[in-house]
Amino acid sequence: MLTMKDIIDDKNPLIRKKSKDISIPVDEQTRKLGIEMFEYLKNSQDEEISEKYDLRPGVGLAAVQVGVLKRMLAIYIPEIDENGEITHCDQYILVNPKLISYTAKPSYLKNGEGCLSVPIDQQGIVPRHAKVTVEAYDLLTDKQVKIVARGFLSICLQHEMDHLDGILYYDHFNKDNPHAPISNAIVIE
Repeated sequence: MLTMKDIIDDKNPLIRKKSKDISIPVDEQTRKLGIEMFEYLKNSQDEEISEKYDLRPGVGLAAVQVGVLKRMLAIYIPEIDENGEITHCDQYILVNPKLISYTAKPSYLKNGEGCLSVPIDQQGIVPRHAKVTVEAYDLLTDKQVKIVARGFLSICLQHEMDHLDGILYYDHFNKDNPHAPISNAIVIE
């Protein structure tokens, strides 16, 4: 089971390295890592498990964040109703994800982004594309997938794919004014 001790932080130079493509079919070691990354995300969102193992909650995790330079990321974003039941869940373990198209319209998270590899939150607006289309091999379904994402999922995919190229969310801040509003952007709560 992955825990916070397995996640490297932004002081580790490895976090700035570019990850390498993965051969398909995926070898067992890589598959096991993808599943462990996915399980970390699920566990981190379970109050009991998260508290027991001192896990920071996360919705996305890239392989480089656990010290492996492979182009793989996991996403787990459940939508929960007032009764605590999951009504929808965006969940993937993506291998070799590629951004194939995006809208010019910007978006950003109103309260900013966070990252498991950034122990001290950096405050600022992170401009992202409002809509993206990503192609990848999904280990959860063992199929090639095309994901058209908007809103929070779009931002999460872009954040995790940045990790694969050694980019952290605060690299996108406006250097002169990190809180400068972005005109015409969709603000996501």
